[in-house]
Amino acid sequence: QGQLVESGGGLVQAGGSLRLSCAASGETFSWLAMGWFRQAPGKEREVVAAITQRGDIIDYADSVKGRFTISRDNAKNTVYLQMNSLKPEDTAVYSCAAKRRAYWQTSRRGGDYDYWGQGTQVTVSS
Repeated sequence: QGQLVESGGGLVQAGGSLRLSCAASGETFSWLAMGWFRQAPGKEREVVAAITQRGDIIDYADSVKGRFTISRDNAKNTVYLQMNSLKPEDTAVYSCAAKRRAYWQTSRRGGDYDYWGQGTQVTVSS
C-alpha cells in the first residue's frame, strides 16, 4: 500500500502564494495519476487539480484556473500544487490522492482514487 504525505500549507494573506508538495512512497509513482482536493468547513470535498502519470493531461477546477498549477516530478516521487493569487475562499484542508486505475486519465471524482494523504491546512486571510 502506498503512502502520501503533504506539506507546505500555512497562513497567507490574500493575493499571496503557497506551494504544496505531496511525497509518495510504497508504489511506483510513475504508474499513478494524482489529484489535489480540498475541503472547507461545512462544505463537500472538491477537486482542485488532477494530472496523469506522465503529466501530459492536466485538469483544473474552474475556480482555480489561471491561479493554480499542478505538476509532478516522477524522479522525486512528488506532485506539487503552486497556488498564486490566493483568495479567502481558497481556505481549506488540501489533500493529495493517488489513482492506480486508468492512470493515463485524470478524474474529478474522489471515489476514483485509491488512497489519500492526511491533508494540510491552507488559510487565506483577507
